Amino acid sequence: MLEKNRKLILAALLIVLLGFAIYRLARSDFAWPVFFAAFRNVDWAWLMASIFLIYLSHFGRALRWEVMLRPQRKGASLPGLFSATIVGFTAIVLLGRPGEVVRPYLIAVKEKVTFSSQMAAWLLERIFDLLMILLLFGYALVVVPADRLHLGPGLQWVFRTGGYVCAAICTLCLVVLLAFRGFAGTMQERLSHALAFLPERFRERTARLAAAFGEGTRSASSTSFLLLLLSYSAFIWLVLVACYFCLFRSIAATSTFRLDQVTVFMGLVAFGSAIQIPGIGGGFQVAAIIVLREVFGLRLETATGLAVLLWVAAFLPVVPAGLVLGFREGLNWRKIRMIRNDLTTI
Repeated sequence: MLEKNRKLILAALLIVLLGFAIYRLARSDFAWPVFFAAFRNVDWAWLMASIFLIYLSHFGRALRWEVMLRPQRKGASLPGLFSATIVGFTAIVLLGRPGEVVRPYLIAVKEKVTFSSQMAAWLLERIFDLLMILLLFGYALVVVPADRLHLGPGLQWVFRTGGYVCAAICTLCLVVLLAFRGFAGTMQERLSHALAFLPERFRERTARLAAAFGEGTRSASSTSFLLLLLSYSAFIWLVLVACYFCLFRSIAATSTFRLDQVTVFMGLVAFGSAIQIPGIGGGFQVAAIIVLREVFGLRLETATGLAVLLWVAAFLPVVPAGLVLGFREGLNWRKIRMIRNDLTTI
């Protein structure tokens, strides 16, 4: 009963907030015709090319996960990993961050490995993606001449400095990853000694988690596997840059954007995807609006329409296939909640 009341309260609150937002927009100077103009005259050839590249990037993620599985499970099914990736990203689009657990869960079930080890592999994947985002962000802001962007002298200095800082952090992350990748066993042993004061059942649970994490990240201890992971990560993000280039080409208002401008956009907006509102997205759109307006000088209405259209074109194409595959796997919201709850008892 309490859970049902909480859902009703949240639904009512969302309706009130949506109504207030519509009211404010209706009374503002927001030019709706300009907003809707962003959805007209779409070049379908470029759009279909971008959708193909979206699926290609997910296939790259499946290839990367197969490398992370090799120390535990040789000969993992690549079609199964690709299917789990599509379902996992569909869950993220529809459910927000709670959907992150779907892909590790499906892979653990399909490949008969521990769920906790696949959560560790997921964490390792996030680290590699962060490295690629930082490289993309730092490269774009340092290499692209600031006078090509609609920035004042102060913002130009901030952007240039931010690019160098991001590149330095990325390099530091790589150094740390290389320096500590061979010490998993030592770290587990030291962790066990450090937690000796805890009750036995907590020590055992911690030991299991540490062992599972070490198992899931064992691929990073091999130089050849580490190079493969870095190569696949670079491939994924190069494909994503190409995907967004096609998306910008498909939209009339951004069809003249150069590849370096698309790279700048991706570098700045990539951090916005850290915040997801189920079924809406949220962080991506806000960051995209700010970048398109403040960096590229588009009108607020145009930037808002483009942000919505870019999110729809970049994130929703996997949803139909993901729903079909998810239903085939017997997934539903209740099952996903049970998986999340199980994380606390691993």
